[in-house]
Amino acid sequence: MEFTPGIHLINKPRGRSSFSVVAQVRRLSGIKKVGHAGTLDPEAEGLLIVLVGKEFTKRSDEFLKLPKTYEFTLKLGETSATGDEEGEKTPVSAKQPTKPVIAAVLAAFTGEIHQIPPQYSAIKIDGVRAYKRARRGEDVNIEPRKITISRLELLDYSYPNLQLIADVSSGTYIRSLGEDIGNALKTGAYCSAIKRTKIGGYTLDDAIVLK
Repeated sequence: MEFTPGIHLINKPRGRSSFSVVAQVRRLSGIKKVGHAGTLDPEAEGLLIVLVGKEFTKRSDEFLKLPKTYEFTLKLGETSATGDEEGEKTPVSAKQPTKPVIAAVLAAFTGEIHQIPPQYSAIKIDGVRAYKRARRGEDVNIEPRKITISRLELLDYSYPNLQLIADVSSGTYIRSLGEDIGNALKTGAYCSAIKRTKIGGYTLDDAIVLK
């Protein structure tokens, strides 16, 4: 597999960090300047834009600002300390919301809203990543930020699994969105699966899988 200077679309598998993908592309290309345009959590999968060569890595900001599409599954009934499968789970409620109730909650999250990013995120607080502070047991205070959710639709529902698709602005955290939906449903929820399928005009269908 050959990587020349340019924009490369990678289908990142679940269980790998975005950093490890970039490191592999750097080794395969023999080019030092390699970066990505928007990280994916290790527990998430899907489209990762990898930029190879100085001419392209310096354009990372233009890719970071692009809207994104995610397909994700929420597990209702409990919360997770990290918002995904990795964290310690806490039971909340066995209540099984109906589809009309779910539709009303999803509609309330569509449009411009304020969101608090998860404590276990890469956001820097006084120069230190939030997830590092959280793992040390420190209080993590992250300010809410304005985001836009232009589409939030139900794909499938078989309790306790709720499958959704969302078109979101840059800076949106799907784990936080999942937790907020769980709170609104009064059931609790966390993301059991997250897949990024689109970044601007770039789609997962055109991405390659690294061996």
